[in-house]
Amino acid sequence: MRCGGGEGKRKRFRAGARVPLVLPTRANQVWTMNFRRGSLATGGKFRTLNLMDGLTREGLRIEVDTSSPGPRVVRMLDEVQQVRGVREAIQVDNGPEFISGEVDQWAYEHEVALHFIEPGKPVQSAFIESFNGKFRDECLNQNWFVDLRHAREVIEAWWVDYNTVRPQSSRRYLTPEEFGASAAARPPFPPAQVAPNPGGDGIEPPENPERYIMTGPKREAGQTPRECRIRVYMLQD
Repeated sequence: MRCGGGEGKRKRFRAGARVPLVLPTRANQVWTMNFRRGSLATGGKFRTLNLMDGLTREGLRIEVDTSSPGPRVVRMLDEVQQVRGVREAIQVDNGPEFISGEVDQWAYEHEVALHFIEPGKPVQSAFIESFNGKFRDECLNQNWFVDLRHAREVIEAWWVDYNTVRPQSSRRYLTPEEFGASAAARPPFPPAQVAPNPGGDGIEPPENPERYIMTGPKREAGQTPRECRIRVYMLQD
């Protein structure tokens, strides 16, 4: 029974302002997650909730079910946190599960900043989009899923292969798991350095450019090279 005076109302907290997210410089600094859809042989549908580390590119979890409301998202985050420890921020889109009161409350209680990309701009979550593209092309589009149990088994096998078998050129030709282990064993990267692009596609690299990898921003549709004003360099070993 609800008491008078508003005492039965649940207090909600906003987890954080929607501000630009800097490039991660250490493992567990930024996680990023979103959903993908798949189909069963029976015609039924399922969804996957994909979670990855923004620096190491490790796929932290692929949760497979017919739906994943806010409480299910929170449960998954709690389970991954028990293994991975504390993270500082999670990048998400504006889906109803991510703006739900349950996820917002969880983020507030765990002091995690929720960073929402701008609506209609998936390029702002390029790391998880790249992961999802591989997942779609190599797993969802290549398999015939008999039922939900079968889908979970096949997807888990792909997830393990992605993390432990395949080296990535952007991660010094290490697998995501190997790169994650090496990142945990060394001091954090220094903050990302921004170099001006004074005109055209010309670029002024930092000192000792061989020690840096160049990342984003990607040129968007209709954007000329001169309008793409900066390149971001991140120090690597």
